[in-house]
Amino acid sequence: GPHAVGAIRLLMLTGCRLREILDLEWAHVDAERGLLFLPDSKTGRKTVVLSSFAQDALTALPRVGRYVIAGRDAGTKGEQPRADIKKPWSAICSRAGLEGLRIHDLRHSFASVGAGSGLGLSVVGDLLGHTDSKTTARYAHIAAEASRRAAEAIAGQIAAAMEGK
Repeated sequence: GPHAVGAIRLLMLTGCRLREILDLEWAHVDAERGLLFLPDSKTGRKTVVLSSFAQDALTALPRVGRYVIAGRDAGTKGEQPRADIKKPWSAICSRAGLEGLRIHDLRHSFASVGAGSGLGLSVVGDLLGHTDSKTTARYAHIAAEASRRAAEAIAGQIAAAMEGK
């Protein structure tokens, strides 16, 4: 359904934890500024900056009740957040031929792509809401590879200029 797909897209495009997305209420979404204000994440209050792609994923979701990812009792008086997305995630992984891929791996992929793009570990850590830089440091090897590519590109241009090319 659209809410399970929306949850997976938001996980991929924000680096948020599963419960941060499943517990997200429309009242915590500032669509105008492209921000999510999470009142309680693993590390406390957290503001998530949304890319245009994440904003599009949010916009595509039907508003049914108070939670962004509608559960079975969406729109009812005792509405609760969706419990999980295990079945849709399993179906996606099965169809894609991916074994052993955990939903939390989407968060790691977000961090790895950011670190590999040369954005800097502090920026990636801020996006993930890490309070301890040691948590983000696990992506240092990926960031170093991005720096190596940049150093090669810069030094290659300088070497070419030194050779008169």
